[in-house]
Amino acid sequence: MEINGIYLYTALSLGLLSGFHCVGMCGPIAFSLGLDSNNKFKFYTQNLLYQLGRITTYTILGGIVGIVGKSLDIAGYQKQISILSGILLLLMVLLPGKTTEIGGNFKPINKFMVKIKIFLSKFLGKKGNISRYITGILNGFLPCGAVYVALTSSIAAGGILQGMIFMAIFGLGTFPFMFITTLIGKVVNLKIRTKVLKFFPYFIAILGILFILRGLGLGIHMISPSNKALEIEQKKHIRNCCE
Repeated sequence: MEINGIYLYTALSLGLLSGFHCVGMCGPIAFSLGLDSNNKFKFYTQNLLYQLGRITTYTILGGIVGIVGKSLDIAGYQKQISILSGILLLLMVLLPGKTTEIGGNFKPINKFMVKIKIFLSKFLGKKGNISRYITGILNGFLPCGAVYVALTSSIAAGGILQGMIFMAIFGLGTFPFMFITTLIGKVVNLKIRTKVLKFFPYFIAILGILFILRGLGLGIHMISPSNKALEIEQKKHIRNCCE
């Protein structure tokens, strides 16, 4: 049930970089939480619960996507999973509008998102720890390019638990910047955030290329293990799943 170290670093790096993206997408919701600034304990606690709610959703989504990864991994498609994940990441960079609109054009997902937004608006108007946690959970389901990238990457982790761990670490990566921003408002000016976000597509492209190289099994240490090494890793993973 172990997860390759390279995926842990990938998840954390992706989360930290996505923090700048999250402020633009989720910032307005975070600023609308109505946290009680007069009570420091409540202020920090409710902010923490909101952030944990987002991470909870990311973790659950990672497990759902992990079902696909595990099924393909057991079937012997570990290399193909890595290559496919890399191709999908490159497509997100080359065709950002097309790839993010796929889910939006699917009616069941559309209806689900409408319900999420309705529930979110209700809980935003409520106070209390549970409401803040649920707000975070609902916020985590909203469409987000950074989350799509992380979920695509988590497929290559090769299992349900691995997918959950990947997305949990991704969520923890977004945590510091989002937590601080909720506390003190716009912590980074627009120019700096724009510069960082310009680098984000290049990072995704590099990540996509690394996944493709890993799947090709070129024998490059740490980057593209040989086919034999991948086969040993796969057999070990299948043995652990069957025990």
